Amino acid sequence: MASYPPPYPSQPSYPTYPPYAPDPADDGLRHPHWWQRRWVRYGALSTLLALSGLVILALVREQTGTEGFLVGLGLAVLPVPLLVAAFRWLDRVQPGPWRNVLFAFAWGACAAALIAIVANSFATRWIATATADPSSADTLGATVIAPIVEESAKAAAVLLVFLFRRRDFTGIVDGVVIAGLTATGFAFTENILYLGTAFGTDQLTGDSGIASVTAATFFVRIVMSPFAHPLFTVFTGIGFGIAALSGERRRARRVLLPIAGLLCAMSMHAFWNGSSAFGQFGFFAVYGMFMVPVFGLLTWLAVWTRQRELRTVREELPAYVYAGWIGVAEPFVLGSMRARQMAREYAAYHFGKTAGKAVAEYEQYATTLALLRRRGQRGRAGADFVVRERELLTELWSRREITRPALEYAARTAAPAGWPGYGGYTAPAYGTPGWYGTAAPYPAYNPYQT
Repeated sequence: MASYPPPYPSQPSYPTYPPYAPDPADDGLRHPHWWQRRWVRYGALSTLLALSGLVILALVREQTGTEGFLVGLGLAVLPVPLLVAAFRWLDRVQPGPWRNVLFAFAWGACAAALIAIVANSFATRWIATATADPSSADTLGATVIAPIVEESAKAAAVLLVFLFRRRDFTGIVDGVVIAGLTATGFAFTENILYLGTAFGTDQLTGDSGIASVTAATFFVRIVMSPFAHPLFTVFTGIGFGIAALSGERRRARRVLLPIAGLLCAMSMHAFWNGSSAFGQFGFFAVYGMFMVPVFGLLTWLAVWTRQRELRTVREELPAYVYAGWIGVAEPFVLGSMRARQMAREYAAYHFGKTAGKAVAEYEQYATTLALLRRRGQRGRAGADFVVRERELLTELWSRREITRPALEYAARTAAPAGWPGYGGYTAPAYGTPGWYGTAAPYPAYNPYQT
C-alpha cells in the first residue's frame, strides 16, 4: 500500500477536529438532538415533497380532468430531458451530486408549484373581491402576484442547497444549475396544467388540429419558450453564486446579492407576463427583443464561468505537484474538458466501468481542491479549510494508482506542442528523472477496436 507524500509545505500538520464541540455539562462530546440527525432531516424533506406531489397531482387533475392531465403530462415532459441535460452539461467541470439535481427538480415540480397555485388563487380572489373587478384582478395577479410568489417559491430551493449543502455550492455555475433545475421542475408542472386545460377547452368546442388551443399553447410554451422559467430563476442563482464566492466576513454582501438576484428574477418574470399588454404582437416583440438576447447573454456568462473554473484548475494544482500529491501531467489533463473525457474513456475501455468512475471522481475531487485553494488565497475559504483540503487530498491519493494510467495517456495524447510548463515551473519529460512515477507503456486507446 502506497504511503502518503510529505504534507503540503504551508500546512506541516493537520490537526484532527471532533465532529461536535465539547459540552462543558458532561465533560465530553455532545451528540446531536434527534431532530438534528441526517436521516430525520432527509425523511422530513422527502415526506414534505411526497405530500406536496400528491396534493399538486390532485389539484391539477381536478382542473384538467383525467384525460386532459394525461395529454398535458405527455406534452409537458418533452422539453424536460433537454433542459436537464443542458444544465448537467454546464456542470461538467465540477458536477454536483444527483441528489441535489433530484431535490431541485422535485422542489420545483411539487413544493414550489403547490405554493404558487394556492397563493396565486387566494391572492387573485382576494383582489377580485376587494375591487369588484375580476378582469383587473387577473391582470394584477399575472403581472405582480405571480412573479413574486413563484420566484420566491423557487428561490427557496436554492436557499436550502446554499445553507445545507454548502460544500456543493461553491460558485456561479452551481447557483445557475440549481436554480435552472428548480425552474425546470416548476415549468413542467405548470405546463401540465396549461396544456391539460387547453385540451379540455378543445374538447368542449370541438376544435382540433393546428388551429386548436392545445396546439397554440404547445407552440408558445414548449417550442418557443421552454427556457422562460429557468431564465427568470437563473438570476436568483447568480445572486447566490456570487454570494458563495464572497468571504464569510462580508455578511451584508452575502445577504444583499441573493435578494438582488431574486428581485431581478421577479422583474423579468413580471415583464414577460405583462407582454400581452403591449398590443397584439407584444408577446413576440418582448420575446425577440428582450428574452432571446438575455438568454444568449446568460448562456455566455455561464459558459465563460465554466471556462474560468478550468483555468483555475490549471493554475492552482501545480502547487500540489511540487508537494508530491499529484502527477506533473494532471494540471493540464484536469484543466481540459477534452483531456478529462479522454481519460475517462481510456480507463473505462481498458480497465472497466469501475476505473472510469474512479477517474470521474478523481477529476471532481481535484477540481474542488483547486477551487478551494483559490478561495483560500483570496481569503474566502471557511474555517475548515485545512480539514477540507486534507479530505480532498486523501480522496485523490486513494484513487492514484487506478487513475494514473488514464491521466498520463490523456496528457500524452491531448497535450499541445511545447507542453508541459505551468505556474512558473517546467515539468520534466515523461520517463526522465523527476517525473512523478513511471511512464509505463500503456496501450493506445482505440474506441473503435473490437
